[in-house]
Amino acid sequence: MKVIDRFKLELSNQPYFSDEAYIQFLAENYLEPDEEYRKDVMQKDLLQAVIDTLEAVSNDINIMRSISTSFGTIGQAYDYVEARIAQLNDKMAAIPLPYEEHSCFSMMFTRGKQQGTVAPIPIEKIENLE
Repeated sequence: MKVIDRFKLELSNQPYFSDEAYIQFLAENYLEPDEEYRKDVMQKDLLQAVIDTLEAVSNDINIMRSISTSFGTIGQAYDYVEARIAQLNDKMAAIPLPYEEHSCFSMMFTRGKQQGTVAPIPIEKIENLE
């Protein structure tokens, strides 16, 4: 399956924007639309592209009006889009980085942050605590 096809599938094949706009959302997230989709290395970027698209949808009143017919009101459509964005953010947060080590302690210090080290507290600061 191509990246663009997987992207559209994640958007439930809804024609919110043109294919050119979809390609732009993918390019902004370092994805090539005609490449074969590889979940192990592309999932986070694809989900971020979907989030970007849904945020653009929620900011465009004309698109919200067009999808509100499925929901009854623009408010219900907006609530759905916001809930979907939150769901995708949660899904992205659960995907481990490819280089991330897994242990009970590494998750405390590296979850959601760039790979790095935790700096020790200088002894002077510890001694001054009372």
